[in-house]
Amino acid sequence: MSEAVLEVTDLRKQYGETVALNGVSLTVQRGEVFGLLGPNGAGKTTLLSIAAGLTRADSGSVKLFGEPFTRDTRSLRHLVGIGTQDLSIYPDLTARENLRFFGKLYGMGGKALESRVDEMLGAVGLTDRANDRAGTFSGGMKRRLNLAVAVVHAPKLLILDEPTTGVDPQSRNHIFERVKALNAAGLTVIYTSHYMEEVQALCKRIAVIDNGTLRACDTLPNLLKRLDTTVRVTVSGAGPDFSQRLQAIPGVKRAARGEPNPLTPFPKKEGGTEPKTKAGAPQAPVLSPSPLGGGVGEGFEAQPPTPTPFPSGRGDGGVGSSAIFEIVVEDIGPVLARVASECAASGADLTAVTTTEPTLERVFLNLTGRGLRD
Repeated sequence: MSEAVLEVTDLRKQYGETVALNGVSLTVQRGEVFGLLGPNGAGKTTLLSIAAGLTRADSGSVKLFGEPFTRDTRSLRHLVGIGTQDLSIYPDLTARENLRFFGKLYGMGGKALESRVDEMLGAVGLTDRANDRAGTFSGGMKRRLNLAVAVVHAPKLLILDEPTTGVDPQSRNHIFERVKALNAAGLTVIYTSHYMEEVQALCKRIAVIDNGTLRACDTLPNLLKRLDTTVRVTVSGAGPDFSQRLQAIPGVKRAARGEPNPLTPFPKKEGGTEPKTKAGAPQAPVLSPSPLGGGVGEGFEAQPPTPTPFPSGRGDGGVGSSAIFEIVVEDIGPVLARVASECAASGADLTAVTTTEPTLERVFLNLTGRGLRD
């Protein structure tokens, strides 16, 4: 049997004048957690619905475990579990009744079903609430039950569409850990989320879709390589040609004199990742004009508010004589040593260094833009 669990080729779907999918092709391998990212309205849910056999594509093909799979293919339907963004559970049924109902939809019954129901209730921490109506549950409990009904029939492929939306941190962590455990047991998972740290921690490969088009599909390290690292160095006693001297260092793509960081903090997007200083400690970012751009959009980029002291041992040279320079590099290691050498050779004093490393959120914004999607 093919190692590909899911293969979609040139999928196209249009609703009236709206193009939901425009020739999307991708493959999900057996045993991986595959991340699917995209802004609101990008086409993620349409793609997942077609992949799950719930929606018919206008054109293109879907293969499940090497076999053609469409909305009319019933023989393979039991191999897929779906955790929808909109809850699938029935509020007037108890947790146990919900699990029984969905198990019976997949042909389960008798002692095997009852045993599986008990197993799932325990797995999502709802044994004590098994006989309570789902409508009385908190948002996090409903999400956990929604996950349980998606896997009650022991599928081979689990599709989760934003499974942790609107839940408390404890339930979010429980769902996150349960997905990891299911994958460790051999379940292949397609995972969508607006929480970048979840996708970054869970997923071996990540696809980004926008306006119905696949923008990227690669491993996380390869996606991060699409963006460079921006380094801000604070130097005292720098001459007028110091930017040119930095630009001449091998490995430096661009160099320019920057502006001091303003004091107004830049509010972090939910699910984002703070830039880290050279020492690795996260700090709240601020909005700082970047003369280099860096491919992040709008000529702005998040920067730490306070530079990390650089151990040069030569003092700060006085606030009035300090200047900030920004350089864009692929690999900061060898470049930073050359920057220090250049400072020493020109009689300048390197007093602080901060870096903005590539993150999945920056890659996502670079691929999809910063415009709001409502």
